[in-house]
Amino acid sequence: MIKQKVEEIINEVFPKIEKHYGNSKFQECSPYIELEKSIFKNSCHAEYCSLINEISIYYPKMKSKKMVIQTLIHEYIHYLQSPTWFKRYYNMGYSYNDHPYELEAIRHEQDYKLFL
Repeated sequence: MIKQKVEEIINEVFPKIEKHYGNSKFQECSPYIELEKSIFKNSCHAEYCSLINEISIYYPKMKSKKMVIQTLIHEYIHYLQSPTWFKRYYNMGYSYNDHPYELEAIRHEQDYKLFL
């Protein structure tokens, strides 16, 4: 998808996601959203950084409106989660595929239908 189309979807949907899920008790404000090109060939679609409270979306990887919404939801769920426990689970030996916070974010991706 082109950057402008992804931006339009975010502007339409993100306020609804914020209202539906509420604010994080771990951050002072909603996350900033940055649209970026990925510099890595096999990088992820998006990521949340709790240190700067930012969701980075690699817009060339977005294939549909559904994917943009699911990605926003997934990363917003990470914004709601404890950054300390997020790291702690990885230190305990969890991987992306069985990390409790990742599994929770993946489950919430199905909520995309609420925001179409």
